[in-house]
Amino acid sequence: MVTDREKKQTGKAGEEAACRFLADRGHVILARNWRSGHLEIDIISMDKAGIHFVEVKTRRPPMQALPQESVTPGKQRKIAAAAARYLASGAGRQTGDMECQFDIIAVTLSEGGAGIEYYPAAFWPVCV
Repeated sequence: MVTDREKKQTGKAGEEAACRFLADRGHVILARNWRSGHLEIDIISMDKAGIHFVEVKTRRPPMQALPQESVTPGKQRKIAAAAARYLASGAGRQTGDMECQFDIIAVTLSEGGAGIEYYPAAFWPVCV
């Protein structure tokens, strides 16, 4: 059975790999694990296309489902709510009126390293 400590270590390793992946592709990391109340965004980055609100899902084999499959509509609503709070904050106002994207990075950690699948513009928030 996987302990909470092991889950946190896996998540942290996945976020590190995701940040390196984004930086290698020209992203500037604006924030990691940005929180507002109970809402959180794993990575907020910026590139020439705009601001990216990135959800990172990390797994180790054997897996019952692909990491990206766990970004449910409910999770998407929470990410969108957190993004709105970020944009309304002092840090977010500095980004002006740049285009926003909601991305997913799925990281699979194994003995051979980290396998990364990037889904830019993976979802669009639904206003309810």
